[in-house]
Amino acid sequence: MIELGNVCKTFKVARRNASFSEAVRALFHKEYDYVKALDNVSFKINEGEMVGYIGPNGAGKSSTIKIMCGILLPESGTCIINGRTPWKDRIKYVKDIGVVFGQRSQLWWDVPVVDSFELLRDIYKIDEKIYKENLYKLTSLLNIETIIKTPTRQLSLGQRMRCEIAASLLHNPRILFLDEPTIGLDAVSKIAVRDFISKINKEEKTTVILTTHDMQDIEALTKRIILIGKGKILLDGDLNTLKKQYTEQKKITVEYASGTLSLCEGLTLVESLHGRAVITIDTNVISVSHAIAELSKSLEVLDISVAGTTAEEMVVSLYKEYQI
Repeated sequence: MIELGNVCKTFKVARRNASFSEAVRALFHKEYDYVKALDNVSFKINEGEMVGYIGPNGAGKSSTIKIMCGILLPESGTCIINGRTPWKDRIKYVKDIGVVFGQRSQLWWDVPVVDSFELLRDIYKIDEKIYKENLYKLTSLLNIETIIKTPTRQLSLGQRMRCEIAASLLHNPRILFLDEPTIGLDAVSKIAVRDFISKINKEEKTTVILTTHDMQDIEALTKRIILIGKGKILLDGDLNTLKKQYTEQKKITVEYASGTLSLCEGLTLVESLHGRAVITIDTNVISVSHAIAELSKSLEVLDISVAGTTAEEMVVSLYKEYQI
């Protein structure tokens, strides 16, 4: 469904030093840097997949999304989506995609949201019956029935983002590009958006490409991640497999009534205070069950919990490994 091959994109950026004299000098002699945003980016995504496209700021995520949307033209390489090249056959192509940019809006600011929806209906030439069915379904699932009559500028960020997602799906796209869809949302709104995205992926088989810095979004929605850094694809793999690779250490929290904490090889004390201790376990040296058994010998344990590597910790490790 989506296939990128050796896509490259370079941006020309004006540079100058601070001060008035430098500003005057720049009027007559501008200096530029060339930033390689994408460097031979290649990957494939199958129909119905949900993929997390991650990387630090400036890695090239949004540039990739814009090329896949047909907004940007690459200098070289190929991009075939649904058998079409996005920037060559854009009018037919955009009927198959929905796009949500967390920091950009496709809703008109001063009119009620439903007016924006109706304008999008006309732009995409959606059949009236299909439009009404989709509008009812989307407003119900996203719980926005009561707010679509409100001007966009009067909505909270969470309300607006739910309306943005509804707007991107009115025309039944086969592919949904989500660029930071939960940025700035509260916990309740984030959960609502995640549940909705998961539901349309399962029920409609919509292909979803998600870029975000919120690793809870990635964990909740995707099984596969693609890591980009400095314009290059550094890693493409299964999220759970990657987490296992980076789970050499687990963290165990012990609450105890009495006893003296005694640590064997493979256990490292992180903190200890008033009958509560946090310890890391090197699973290459000692198993979790053995560690619990050893701690139970010297302590009267009240409660114990074990936590593995989180997605955030895994990504930090990846960033360090690839020096991005």
